[in-house]
Amino acid sequence: MSLRVLHILALLLALAGCAQMPGSDAGSGLPKRPARATIAEFSLDGRIVIQHQQTNYSVNIAWQHAPQTDAIMLSTPLGQGVAELTRNANGMRLVTAEKREYNAPDWSALTHQLFGIDLPLADLPRWLVGTVPAGALGVHHDERGRPQRQWIDGWFVVYSAYENAAADALPTLIVFSREDIQVKLKVDDWKISQ
Repeated sequence: MSLRVLHILALLLALAGCAQMPGSDAGSGLPKRPARATIAEFSLDGRIVIQHQQTNYSVNIAWQHAPQTDAIMLSTPLGQGVAELTRNANGMRLVTAEKREYNAPDWSALTHQLFGIDLPLADLPRWLVGTVPAGALGVHHDERGRPQRQWIDGWFVVYSAYENAAADALPTLIVFSREDIQVKLKVDDWKISQ
């Protein structure tokens, strides 16, 4: 497996704990957002920066999520495709820019195949919209009741910014840290399906 593929996969693994969407604020022009726990479908466009040891990686991300499917496109800052990740009833599929293909029945099996460890990516969409899972530790909320930070499955997740000051606003900057990996997700655009 090439070093580039490993870096792409490290990015995907690091994502195992982040995301965001727009909320409502008086005069903001943004729509009122549904309760975080009820968001089942979304799409987002943004950027990811991964710091692993002394190396930084940066990619753009376009993600369409629904309960039974995912389509994630990673590209360079100049727009060149790096990898495409899809999930459907048949399982997971990762295709790199070099046309290498990896298939697995689920997120955990794919990360085990690529990295030798199972990562809890199946819950990532919930983390991204700011849903606090039952097993989260050290959960802190801001004065509007929005999550600020929490420990989830070994990841320290910090919600550094929201789309506006409304209580229903979605995160726009999420930082995930674990051992020697830090992943920052900056969401530029949220679209919520209801």
